[in-house]
Amino acid sequence: MLKIGVFGVGHLGKFHLNNWKDIPDTELVGFYDPDDDMALSVAEKYQLPRFLDADSLIDACDALDVVAPTPHHFELCERIIKKGRHVFVEKPLANTMEEARQLVKLTQESGVKFQVGHVERFNPAFLAVQELDLNPMFIEVHRLAQFNPRGTEVSVILDLMIHDIDIVLSIVKSDVKNISASGVGVITETPDIANVRIEFHNGCVANLTSSRISMKKMRKMRIFQKDAYIGIDFLNKKTEIIKLKGPRDSNVFAFDIDTPAGKKTIAVNNPVVPEVNAIKKELEEFKSAILNNTKTIVSEMDGLNAMDVAHQILEKIGNNVITR
Repeated sequence: MLKIGVFGVGHLGKFHLNNWKDIPDTELVGFYDPDDDMALSVAEKYQLPRFLDADSLIDACDALDVVAPTPHHFELCERIIKKGRHVFVEKPLANTMEEARQLVKLTQESGVKFQVGHVERFNPAFLAVQELDLNPMFIEVHRLAQFNPRGTEVSVILDLMIHDIDIVLSIVKSDVKNISASGVGVITETPDIANVRIEFHNGCVANLTSSRISMKKMRKMRIFQKDAYIGIDFLNKKTEIIKLKGPRDSNVFAFDIDTPAGKKTIAVNNPVVPEVNAIKKELEEFKSAILNNTKTIVSEMDGLNAMDVAHQILEKIGNNVITR
């Protein structure tokens, strides 16, 4: 039985509590949150003990789930790792690149399991394309959200776009060659909307747009490669695959088109999207990595790489960002 403690029981922390309670082979020991009103409410609702200091909670657990605000990630994760406990931490990995590098170093020296909460890796619409041979040459991403004060302690790059940065880095089989970016601070003093172009050494280009001041929500990724177009709707949990028809595509809708090279048959497939609770799935995978001594799906290095690109983007935007 894996003993679990949670740091931070705000909006997202409550989702984590709800899911941990339903995951077999785990015992939710308690939580730590400095907000007295929040802590009292959670303790009563979930019938969980509130720990009054961080070290006491760490000592009582095998693994800790850090859902505290980003500026607190480093301090908490450092304490946890130094006590030899396993860590799940919400994205982004840390508040600065130096903190992120230090956490990676500590993790690799200690041998503990470390997973970063890039939850879109576990979105059912993305899981539906895991069996495909993805070799993208162009990726178009739009992640638009209505304004919410929660999360504005960091820019839209580290708040929203980092989800897509992580996914793009996970599917493009090449290193980053060049980044160009622009951003606008409309409501906060950091970029609230940004557009980024990432060029890779293999020729792939990813164009990412993120906004937290939109009138409507959108979380879509379009992947173009030599033989296929793949559309992933993270918000509505839908996936579409359009490609040249092959011998195994007999059960999909298909139609013919005339091209300069002759007639081609196009197959349209809407694969079955699994019914998956993405937060529960990522926590289950973290648990399995600990109990089975396997690698975490989103490792500390994945978290560092996503942060590295995110901070390069912020540097590109730099002093050119227009603030209110």
